[in-house]
Amino acid sequence: MDTTSAPLPGAPGPDSWDLAGRTALVTGAASGIGRACAVALAAAGARVYVVDVAAEAAEAVAGETGGTAHVVDLSDPVAVDSLPDDADIVVNNAGLQHVAPLHEFPPERFTLIQRVMVEAPFRILRRTLPHMYARGWGRVVNISSVHGLRASAFKSAYVTAKHGLEGLSKTVALEGAPHGVTSNCINPGYVRTPLVENQVAAQAAAHGIGEDEVVERIMLDRTAIKRLIEPAEVAEAALWLCSPHASYMTGTSLPLDGGWTAR
Repeated sequence: MDTTSAPLPGAPGPDSWDLAGRTALVTGAASGIGRACAVALAAAGARVYVVDVAAEAAEAVAGETGGTAHVVDLSDPVAVDSLPDDADIVVNNAGLQHVAPLHEFPPERFTLIQRVMVEAPFRILRRTLPHMYARGWGRVVNISSVHGLRASAFKSAYVTAKHGLEGLSKTVALEGAPHGVTSNCINPGYVRTPLVENQVAAQAAAHGIGEDEVVERIMLDRTAIKRLIEPAEVAEAALWLCSPHASYMTGTSLPLDGGWTAR
């Protein structure tokens, strides 16, 4: 008897990627990784809340995905608390960067980065977890970074925020497990996004080298695979974490770093 196409016992079936009836809230969804996640989740059937401070771009992604745009400044706690609380899937992706030596780092910039990248995810999850608990199912995907696992010079605020997001994710994993909720981080290296592209000049100034040398000498120096990762690759990992294939995975950090952390 030919069993080559028979599913393994207990394996997810052909509809395992179907997210019809689910609602996803994605922050920083107007571009880069957030946009890719919104597109992937919508393609799998989820209704998507496209959250971003860039109104025109957010509306464009909402139109592309059939979702709803929410133009919100995530550094404003009142605005964050106005977001919908009925999401089954939360993708905490929004972020910003500032490159400077710690002794020259603007304190107000440090505070802003923590508000957007740590406090906003906390506030969003504080409001959405009760809905997930009531339904007995939820998926929290935190777009962390290799900098949630490793540090780099001149990025004190970003490294601090990503490490904080890692701790928040693990706490949610422990609290959410009895309610059918998983929480994981994805840890990409340098992704081909506007955030990374905008760093080139700042990195060049910080390290005293030309902009053309930044990608090769700084961004890809510690990776074994010498290329930037694409946003769609990160989005596919996020989609997988929302599928039954990853139902036993929680409290983890998934490096997509080209071998950076293997060193």
